[in-house]
This record gives sequence, structure tokens and C-alpha cells, in this order.
Amino acid sequence: MPPIFRRVRDNRAVTLKIHIDDGAPPYEQVRAQISEQARSGALPVGYRLPTVRGLAGTLGLAANTVAKAYRALEADGVIETRGRNGTVIAAAGSAAQREAASAAQGYAERVRRLGLSEDEALAAVRDALRAVYGE
Repeated sequence: MPPIFRRVRDNRAVTLKIHIDDGAPPYEQVRAQISEQARSGALPVGYRLPTVRGLAGTLGLAANTVAKAYRALEADGVIETRGRNGTVIAAAGSAAQREAASAAQGYAERVRRLGLSEDEALAAVRDALRAVYGE
């Protein structure tokens, strides 16, 4: 797939590359790459993303694939859709941190009810993080 290049405020190029032969679904690749670039600052807060159709056309993907990635990013607090004003990178740090804290609280309460020790609960989290982050 050809990469998409967009200019950001400081003229750095931002690239998305979709690998069809990769094990990850294309929507997940789009979601992960935009999320990582937002987290690293390569896509600054307020940066306007391409439209769903525009990005899909550039990447050679179905519009529904990109729409699914955008919905997941919005649910994660990484992007905001502002109607006619487009989709922009959100100030995601606080929203993402709040959601992570809420998920962690729910997990802690659940493993305590299940009777797991703190060490067992932490080991389960480490295993899950390794599986997700591929470490």
C-alpha cells in the first residue's frame, strides 16, 4: 500500500502504511498508527485528519474500514469529530488516563472478588500487556 503523507504545523511528514499481508486487520493498523503518532506528538493536538473517504481512497481501503478505525479512536479519546469542521487529534492524555484508571479500578475490584492475590493480579496484567504490546 502506498503511504499517505500529510504536513503538520512544523512541516514534519506523517506517514501511515497499511500492510495487507500483516496479521493485523487494516482498520487496526490505521487505529494503532494514528494513536501512536498522536501519543508521540507527531500528530499534534488539533491536527486535522483527512476525511474518512479521503484517507480510504489514499490508502486503497474501504471507507467502512477507515470509519471503524476512526470510531475506535474516538471511543479511546484520541480524536474528536467536529461535524463540518472535520476530525482532529484530541487532547487525549486526560481522557485516556481517566478511562485507563476506571478500567484498572474495575479490574482490581473484580480480581479481589475472585480471590486472587495482588501478585497474581499483577502477573495477569503483565501477561495481558505483553500479549497486546507484543513483548
